[in-house]
Amino acid sequence: MEYEWKPDEQGLQQILQLLKESQSPDTTTQRAVQQKLEQLNQYPDFNNYLIFVLTKLKSEDYSCYVSAYILSLNVVFTPLREQKNEPTRSLSGLILKNNVKAHFHSFPNGVTDFIKSECLNNIGDSSPLIRATVGILITTIASKGELQNWPELLPKLCSLLDSEDYNTCEGAFGALQKICEDSAEILDSDVLDRPLNIMIPKFLQFFKHSSPKIRSHAVACVNQFIISRTQALMLHIDSFIENLFALAGDEEPEVRKNVCRALVMLLEVRMDRLLPHMISIVEYMLQRTQDQDENVALEACEFWLTLAEQPICKDVLCRHLTKLIPVLVNGMKYSEIDIILLKGDVEEDEAIPDSEQDIRPRFHRSRTVAQQHEEDGIEDDDNDDYDLDDDDDDTISDWNLRKCSAAALDVLANVFRDELLPHILPLLKELLFHPEWVVKESGILVLGAIAEGCMQGMIPYLPELIPHLIQCLSNKKALVRSITCWTLSRYAHWVVSQPPDIYLKPLMTELLKRILDSNKRVQEAACSAFATLEEEACTELVPYLAYILDTLVFAFSKYQHKNLLILYDAIGTLADSVGHHLNKPEYIQMLMPPLIQKWNMLKDEDKDLFPLLECLSSVATALQSGFLPYCEPVYQRCVNLVQKTLAQAMLYNAQPDQCEAPDKDFMIVALDLLSGLAEGLGGNIEQLVARSNILTLMYQCMQDKMPEVRQSSFALLGDLTKACFQHVKPCIADFMPILGTNLNPEFISVCNNATWAIGEISIQMGIEMQPYIPMVLHQLVEIINRPNTPKTLLENTAITIGRLGYVCPQEVAPMLQQFIRPWCTSLRNIRDNEEKDSAFRGICTMISVNPSGVVQDFIFFCDAVASWISPKDDLRDMFCKILHGFKNQVGDENWRRFSDQFPFPLKERLAAYYGV
Repeated sequence: MEYEWKPDEQGLQQILQLLKESQSPDTTTQRAVQQKLEQLNQYPDFNNYLIFVLTKLKSEDYSCYVSAYILSLNVVFTPLREQKNEPTRSLSGLILKNNVKAHFHSFPNGVTDFIKSECLNNIGDSSPLIRATVGILITTIASKGELQNWPELLPKLCSLLDSEDYNTCEGAFGALQKICEDSAEILDSDVLDRPLNIMIPKFLQFFKHSSPKIRSHAVACVNQFIISRTQALMLHIDSFIENLFALAGDEEPEVRKNVCRALVMLLEVRMDRLLPHMISIVEYMLQRTQDQDENVALEACEFWLTLAEQPICKDVLCRHLTKLIPVLVNGMKYSEIDIILLKGDVEEDEAIPDSEQDIRPRFHRSRTVAQQHEEDGIEDDDNDDYDLDDDDDDTISDWNLRKCSAAALDVLANVFRDELLPHILPLLKELLFHPEWVVKESGILVLGAIAEGCMQGMIPYLPELIPHLIQCLSNKKALVRSITCWTLSRYAHWVVSQPPDIYLKPLMTELLKRILDSNKRVQEAACSAFATLEEEACTELVPYLAYILDTLVFAFSKYQHKNLLILYDAIGTLADSVGHHLNKPEYIQMLMPPLIQKWNMLKDEDKDLFPLLECLSSVATALQSGFLPYCEPVYQRCVNLVQKTLAQAMLYNAQPDQCEAPDKDFMIVALDLLSGLAEGLGGNIEQLVARSNILTLMYQCMQDKMPEVRQSSFALLGDLTKACFQHVKPCIADFMPILGTNLNPEFISVCNNATWAIGEISIQMGIEMQPYIPMVLHQLVEIINRPNTPKTLLENTAITIGRLGYVCPQEVAPMLQQFIRPWCTSLRNIRDNEEKDSAFRGICTMISVNPSGVVQDFIFFCDAVASWISPKDDLRDMFCKILHGFKNQVGDENWRRFSDQFPFPLKERLAAYYGV
């Protein structure tokens, strides 16, 4: 039976009045409307009114529904024309969509059926806005898991595609495109009996439709199924590609954009099918990257980024570089609209406060404990160096043709290396000295983009280019100054390798001036560039510390909100880079008062605390005892932040409807700062720990659902174990089982920090570690033998196994054979240090307990021993004993045969250092 429903006239009037009010710009009215809508949701047929307004309230049928008060309503909508109702009708549909999202499963059956049938009957409304709204509504219902409960939806929409009426065909296609976007996975599963087998061939027929809008929908629908390699599409892949080629020159930009998008995705998943046509595809993409329509050009430009990741990139592109490079370089110029949006003509804006929406949320990177390698510093997994957001603003959509062209040039420079330079250098000459600032600016960006890939080939030109760039830092255009900061930071590594007076000193001097620039974007770019320079230069900066601190501290009084956050980062990086050299009374006197002043101004719930806490963590680690006068209030506040967050989390878990979920970042950053304090202050933190409940709080944090919280709490546990074990020891029986359950490499960083903490605890516990070995040893041996375990985790696991074996050799040595080979290979690359020392003592002790455990892999042990530069005397004696013992055991002849397999440097080293 068809569900019959008629609106009540008064009810309809009330809802129309409400919809009218909700279009008011006044926030008080808006709020009142929101409350009213919430109340109306109590009435089951409220949603019927909404679908009624959306689908039936056309001006011509108006009179038959509303007679009694047509006049009163005429006041609301004068004159009564189709366009006038459209916004109201669409709004009604969007409110209904929100209700579907929130309460669909509690709609009465009749209401649900009425809404579904009305949607399908009105998908071809004559107004594009209403068609789109109905489409959104259909998709929202479908994505509520309703595709199974609405079996007629897809067949009905597909049959409407064949309608003679353009509006119906377009409306149905619009809805299908949204469903393909939102529900691609379920469409390709057995749940619905694989509708794509019918849908995809159907979509392909419409690639040749006379309406550009329909062609565009058709390509967009099929595009949803490329990346997932959907079977139904793969069956028709050749006809799909053929149809795409036929649309290559389409006059509609939206169609060209979708064609480019399809080719970019096919490059990733069906390279085999594109290869035969590669030359013509590259030529096509070259054309499209210069398309009049920026959206098309941007989609096409993605092609070069994707191609660069494919092994065949070099072969495919080598003959096209002459054409491609100028196109990319040209795309790197600011467009006129960019300059307007970037306020490129506003030079001095330092006094204008930042608007809050310009400030991106910052994500705190939790502490991960890593080993020092032979190259200085720790390798970072994410090289976020290439981020043109240093010079482009958030007001433009984050990704545009300029950034995409620059990123493409960057990745191609990494593929072709110096072979790219003959194509780039002639262009650069022209750009860098160009009288127009926009052109010059793009040249400086090009120079920065090729820095990583073409470094070797650029070296001969740098003695001339770097001084030129340093000069550009005082260009009168702010956008030129800011990009120059970024480009110079990309060459910081080279600058630091030269005599400091020639390049480093002038660069640093000019960058520090730019940190105090009168333009906010330049301040930001200079601060970021300076942080990069700090990371490269490290202790080279020590002679200039007073001058650097002077500038950074002055910037505190000058910066608006957004740049203040970047300034904290520059100060924290400085502390990381120069370490204990910062611990001088005059430096502390300059740096600490402004930091503590900000610290006192910020409330506990202010997110600006994150970057400040991170900064203070680096400063505390660097200043060591110099931080003592400031540590008590800082320590106390961190403990409070952890306590507050845990309390709020408990409330939320108990009553999720009444309470807000806490922002656990506050707790994570506080734990990390406590780690910094423990590392910096060492034993001096003991009284603070004694007077607080931090260990109880840590016990809760170690069991938190959120991996980052556990990760930071294990880092703190390790640091407190080193600093004041007397307070940690009573809790070990509670902590160890938790550490054991977190040795799960699915969460790499959590596992890494838990492993490290176990190693630190074992050193302190000594033989008392015995009862805990069974909780952890098997997992550690499993981790060290897993393929593809990241380097840092392997090293920490090896060190912890070594340390456990050092304190409890009887318990660990029987498993020696199961881990000795990966143990040796993962520790041969790290620098001599305390941790490596204790681990090798452990392995030697275990070998003396279980010598047969090492026999099969003895060559690996020899190699690991040879990786030491200068072991302590007693450790060297342990090595000697084992090597000579083995040699005597097998006899001279066998030893000679065995050592003949050694690579020459290893043989030489063992003979020289250990006489074997």
